[in-house]
Amino acid sequence: MSTEYEESNVYELAVFYNTENFYSTDPRPLHKLNPTASGLRNWDDRRFLNKLGKIAQVFDLIKEDHGMLPMLIGLSEVQGEKVLRKLVSEPVFGETYDFVHFESMDERGVDVALLYDKSKIEIISAEPISFFFEIDGTDPEKYDTTRDVLLVRLRYSQMLINVFVFHLPSKREKDVNKPKRNTIISDIKERILKIGIHTDEAVLLMGDFNENPDEDNLKNLVYDDSLNKILHNPFAELFISKKFSTFHHEFGLLFDQILFSDDFFKEDALLKFENAAVFDHQKLKSWDRKFEGRPFRTYAGTRYLGGYSDHFPVLVRLLKNLD
Repeated sequence: MSTEYEESNVYELAVFYNTENFYSTDPRPLHKLNPTASGLRNWDDRRFLNKLGKIAQVFDLIKEDHGMLPMLIGLSEVQGEKVLRKLVSEPVFGETYDFVHFESMDERGVDVALLYDKSKIEIISAEPISFFFEIDGTDPEKYDTTRDVLLVRLRYSQMLINVFVFHLPSKREKDVNKPKRNTIISDIKERILKIGIHTDEAVLLMGDFNENPDEDNLKNLVYDDSLNKILHNPFAELFISKKFSTFHHEFGLLFDQILFSDDFFKEDALLKFENAAVFDHQKLKSWDRKFEGRPFRTYAGTRYLGGYSDHFPVLVRLLKNLD
């Protein structure tokens, strides 16, 4: 029996991956100057199928490196059920994976989702957490929306876990979306505190937070108002070590993170945190020397490159208590 196989019996994986504009094929435009639904230039069947194959290959590589597939896979920038159904039908996933997804009111039409291994995970409940923001402060009919936060309550063996999947509003010039991220994080933090007060259930957060682990929202998220630690963020240490999941101009960023409640750090935990990593496999990196070490992305602006994503996946390894 191989070492890989033996190891795969004693731990589980969880992954988060921003898939970069994983849209289904655009209808053919009536005129070449008409904008497409995705906003991507010439997004046709061939390019969609290449993207589908590339994303599936990422999980082939994870399986090759770890001897197993993740039991939980959070995704962002995915356009709906059609794309997700195609993805879980890829050979790498066999017949054991399904997904949880809700259509959000995001202006770009991309959402978050959670893929899960049906042989290990039982879904108890799921809901989208939606947010609405006033535009001018005077007309209640005018509001801005963003991607939902997905909340899935699930069971792994005897362990109940509340999983939150994020893709927070992006940073733009002068970070105009920071107040929106503040609002969303504050809301989710209150929910986590209530879970901690009223239940003995675990909490796991995964997503693209559009902030690094050392920025205010992520630092505030891990403590309550009395500075008691309510969450652990193992990606804070990775960021200090200059491990990055995406890049903007010359800056390396670690926006993609997975956080845990204390339940994953107890000696008798059914699933105990072991380590975290950016899955920056060589095959996922750009072939262009100017962008060496960066993700091989699908588009650069309007230029089609045919790569995987502008983010690397992030993953965590959880030891199983076999007693």
